[in-house]
Amino acid sequence: MALLLLLAMLTACAATPQDMSGKMFTFPQATNTAHVRLTTSRQSLSAVTVCLRTFTDLTRDHAPFSLATPTAHNDFLIYRQAANNRINIYARNTGVNFEGLDYETNTWHSLCSTWDSGTGLGQIWLDGKPSSRKFISSGSSISGPIIIVLGQDQDSHGGAFEITQSFVGMMSDVHMWNYTLSPCEIKGYTEELFFTPGNVLNWGALSFQTNGRVLIEDKQRGCL
Repeated sequence: MALLLLLAMLTACAATPQDMSGKMFTFPQATNTAHVRLTTSRQSLSAVTVCLRTFTDLTRDHAPFSLATPTAHNDFLIYRQAANNRINIYARNTGVNFEGLDYETNTWHSLCSTWDSGTGLGQIWLDGKPSSRKFISSGSSISGPIIIVLGQDQDSHGGAFEITQSFVGMMSDVHMWNYTLSPCEIKGYTEELFFTPGNVLNWGALSFQTNGRVLIEDKQRGCL
């Protein structure tokens, strides 16, 4: 009985939104288990913007952000192919490569990815610099039940992780909106100026559960 009560308390704590301002998730090693599962009440998305900051030395493929539904395990996926210096965006199980992005290792990067089901167009903004706008998928919205994971690539709805695709490093300032942000709004996020927090995921009121060896630490900043 005591064990059941403890599990219930832990679940309740995980579901309570937390202000993660000034914090970061640290993924210290490659595994096929460690991840952060995020919770949102929004279960239908006709457009998406995801912004986050990452720091890693990985020179292999990895997935910092994965959104899956029962009908599409890559309903919205950010996937970095480090060896080819490209980032893939998947929407509704269809992926597109964005080439020639200046993603250096061992430095903080701000990454925003957008997609709209009406036009089918997707785009990446790396450290405030835009990629070409490319067609990914149109005519079909993301419809739940939605599972969002940081640090792993979902090859099934909520699981089937592979160690060779796991993220190792630090991650912070994760926001998600159900519309495409304007260039000025993305600039505000990138430069840590004023911007409207995500209405799907908000780093300042984040509902999440850590699984495996994922640490919550103060975000590392340079000395003044």
